[in-house]
Amino acid sequence: MAPEELARAFAEWFGTGVSTEVTHGQLCADVTPYDWIEALTMAHDSLGCTFFDWLSGVDDLDLDPPGISVVAHLYSPEHRHHLLVRTRVPAADLRLPTATTVYKGANWHERETHEMFGVVFDGHPNLIPLLLPDGFEGTPLRKDFILASRVAKQWPGELAPGQSLTDLKPGRKRNLPPGVPAPGEWGPG
Repeated sequence: MAPEELARAFAEWFGTGVSTEVTHGQLCADVTPYDWIEALTMAHDSLGCTFFDWLSGVDDLDLDPPGISVVAHLYSPEHRHHLLVRTRVPAADLRLPTATTVYKGANWHERETHEMFGVVFDGHPNLIPLLLPDGFEGTPLRKDFILASRVAKQWPGELAPGQSLTDLKPGRKRNLPPGVPAPGEWGPG
């Protein structure tokens, strides 16, 4: 199916509750968190997207209103089309129903997204830490997460990100790397 055909199918199914766009030859369908499972089920059962490729989060906390976008990439081996299904979970309530009821392969991906972005997947069979060491606190893929190693150790290069050699001046003040607070703004008080 062509992306435009997929977009029409989503529009017929969800009406005004979905927005679609075709980018790089594939459809991206934006649904509400309430329609998340229905959109995945429709893609699986009606559009033939039986291959679950991946699921992850995107930090949109600097947008208004803030939130985390959860994106799933699906594929139809029979019809040979790709589909991105995306929803935006508000920062005030980072909860979404689990996709494991539709795609068993979403299990590991939801565990990682929970651990790295803080999204809770209601109904997930085993939402336990996957990658980070025991006792780790924080959500390291969110923009508001402070990288402690950047505070403890000097930036390894002579140039800070975004600088060029023409910017170097003798005796210049060293810049802090991105995401690192000024001295005295981080750490034990």
